[in-house]
Amino acid sequence: MTSIDVLVIGGLSRKEDGSVDPKQTWSTSTLIRTEDGHNIVVDTSQDYMKAGIKTSLKQIGKVFPEDIDMLVLTHMHGDHIGNNGLFKNARIYVHAGEENIPDGAVVVDKDMDIAKGVRLVGTPGHTTGSMSVFVKADKKYAIVGDAMPLQDNYLKMVPPASNCDEELAKDSMKKIIEFADVIVPGHDAPFITKVRGSRH
Repeated sequence: MTSIDVLVIGGLSRKEDGSVDPKQTWSTSTLIRTEDGHNIVVDTSQDYMKAGIKTSLKQIGKVFPEDIDMLVLTHMHGDHIGNNGLFKNARIYVHAGEENIPDGAVVVDKDMDIAKGVRLVGTPGHTTGSMSVFVKADKKYAIVGDAMPLQDNYLKMVPPASNCDEELAKDSMKKIIEFADVIVPGHDAPFITKVRGSRH
């Protein structure tokens, strides 16, 4: 069965003026091991989280950085791409509309399956090219980057404070919630969504 392990739980710090402090903000990084034999990492966090990612892989066992064959970047902000170089054998997937797309990356321009039970889904709003990874495993998981950076965004139904289009961001949140039993946000611990039918 497909399994999901969080390698690093993201964190987010703000300055006194309420803006995000990039020096103390890092993204969640997640490993998906698929039923059909793929090892996929979603986002690689800040460069200073490299030791944490490597330690998590060791604790999981039998998965080394060179075994990762796909790397999905939910968007190209620096706090999500700092350890891309750790996964030298991975094919990189980035959605169209992002800036500074790495050479050789697969540019995704429509929703697509990349492995059994693993689908890349456009969830724009935080950035033009933001995308999420929808995974069917023991439950339905959505690894969403900054389409929903914190559980608070879900609880209060507010889009990310940093967004390029608030209405697009809200629509993306609805799409995520409609699919997911568990959401893995960009800067917070994974959380279970409310029982279907009781959402407001």
